[in-house]
Amino acid sequence: MIMMPDVPRVIVEADSIGEFVVREVETPDGPRRYKLFIPKGYDKAKPAPLLVVLHGCTQDPNDIAKGTRFNEIAGGKGFLVAYPEQPQKYNGLKCWNWFDATHQTRDKGEPALIASITRRVMSDYAVNPKKVYIAGLSAGGAMAVITAYAYPELFAAAGIHSGIAYGSVTSIANALTAMHSGASDPASLGLAVVKGFGSARHFPAIVFQGKADKSVNWVNASQIVSQLLQSYPPRKGSAVETGPKWTAGEAAGYHFTKTTYGEETSIIEEWIVDELGHAWSGGSKDGTYTDASGPDASKEMVRFFLEHPRG
Repeated sequence: MIMMPDVPRVIVEADSIGEFVVREVETPDGPRRYKLFIPKGYDKAKPAPLLVVLHGCTQDPNDIAKGTRFNEIAGGKGFLVAYPEQPQKYNGLKCWNWFDATHQTRDKGEPALIASITRRVMSDYAVNPKKVYIAGLSAGGAMAVITAYAYPELFAAAGIHSGIAYGSVTSIANALTAMHSGASDPASLGLAVVKGFGSARHFPAIVFQGKADKSVNWVNASQIVSQLLQSYPPRKGSAVETGPKWTAGEAAGYHFTKTTYGEETSIIEEWIVDELGHAWSGGSKDGTYTDASGPDASKEMVRFFLEHPRG
């Protein structure tokens, strides 16, 4: 992916919490848009955390920003928040192509585009390189998994909502099967990472999933966690050595089970929300695919990210 200089800003939306800026980058396939939230009080003398958020199918940056409220929640903690956009030109439903083998590796396809946008923001703004994170919903969650594995030197941790484990499928023909039933061979998911990237890789992750989701079966969340655990080295204090620990709770009328792996500050967190369908837990009705009930996934992800700077 060859990145050219950004074109001038297209639209700048400003309010009391900051600016929401439309930007474009040039690629060999033409210009690609992303939106960037710049929080009020941003100071180039104080490098900020950066969160990259990937929308789901039929969504766009405005939609997922409204639904997750990341601009308010992460921006309130001083984050810059970048939202790459998947246009209809590259997928009829505006899905990230997580199921396509050509978009499941490093330095190619959509993971390379997302990494390049991330690096552009880091170049144009003062960003703390130890506090760069990625999150996504549904197809965006699946692509967040891929991109985090592809660029472990770039992203310190990932937030995955209603996503799919890496390598569950390599073509669109099997995508629906994985979404509804999980990977056909869960035991091989750790090997899929080694095969795809040449080595075992892992990263801190917080995973959210609705148990009542009819689009993405909740078994997929457990497979994402299992895949990460297969890649963590079995040393003292690691996720493999010190988990799991379970906590049951209720938030805004929905029941959930939180499973953690790792001592003190958990390396992996899995949140299964019993009554939640295919929607962002604790989200805003101003966006699509959201449910105001349940634990607030955005707040929990931002909390988790701040607990996991690189190193």
